[in-house]
Amino acid sequence: MYKCEWCSSENIKAVTDKVYWELPDGTKAIQIDDTPAVHCIDCQMTYQTELITKEIEDQLFLIDTKKLAKVITFEELMEQPRLLKRNYFDFTS
Repeated sequence: MYKCEWCSSENIKAVTDKVYWELPDGTKAIQIDDTPAVHCIDCQMTYQTELITKEIEDQLFLIDTKKLAKVITFEELMEQPRLLKRNYFDFTS
């Protein structure tokens, strides 16, 4: 069973949320709607898992961010054509 990363409660549910992300080049921030998230019923925190955070960071690094609108859905972001096959600067895996 998964637990809340903030309070360790098991009373959590999968939701989607609006998030704001600064682009890797620092030129602007975008709004990403319908982003997968976890919501804790007990502490009321809503957050993205490390996996979702990594997916967003990698995708923003691998696409032409100049073509992004100020508001985009998570699904639209993940469907953007990649300039590279993977993040060659990520040495964690």
